[in-house]
Amino acid sequence: MAETLQLFPKIESAEIQIVPGGKLTATIAGLYVAPFDRFQTRAVEELRLTFEGIDGDFHRGHTRRSGGREPWYPRGTEMRNERQISIVAPDEMALVAEAMRLAAIDPEWIGANILLAGVPRLSMLPRGTKLFFTGGVTLKVDGQNGPCKISGRSIAENAGMADIAAGALLFPQVARRLRGLVAWVEKPGHIAVGEAVTIRLPEQWIYR
Repeated sequence: MAETLQLFPKIESAEIQIVPGGKLTATIAGLYVAPFDRFQTRAVEELRLTFEGIDGDFHRGHTRRSGGREPWYPRGTEMRNERQISIVAPDEMALVAEAMRLAAIDPEWIGANILLAGVPRLSMLPRGTKLFFTGGVTLKVDGQNGPCKISGRSIAENAGMADIAAGALLFPQVARRLRGLVAWVEKPGHIAVGEAVTIRLPEQWIYR
């Protein structure tokens, strides 16, 4: 037995920290779709999801074109679409609104698809987290959705801010790690407002 243990030494060390996986629960507080040729969404009661994303949505597709978030590719390079779904949380939206001195920020203004309630610090859920909806749909989190000036301008315009340009620049500054997540469809189907969601966090590790 001693020899066997030596063959499989403890992995965790000063360079590697491992955190066990876990489980959370949440509720769909709102659903939204972008049915036109722009990212802003409108509220709906349910969504049909396919392997391409939300049926009829602006961000639907197996692939997408690279942009400023992918400086390692020439802009416009076709790549896998890991940003099919945008997920935000009401408490984080409220924090951003407060920082921008606004009464509220509507999820539609920043192109959100799912408003998910009940998860503290939603934006900090790790890559690989899976969202299991009671109706059968599964989404897989790709990572945080970085705030940008385009969303900031949308907020400034919709909120009637006096200085649109300043509002556009303020949003990326105050919404970092509060702007929610992007995810892709692992198992398609229908989701509806009020539906319960089980969230499974993967085992996490920090590689130093």
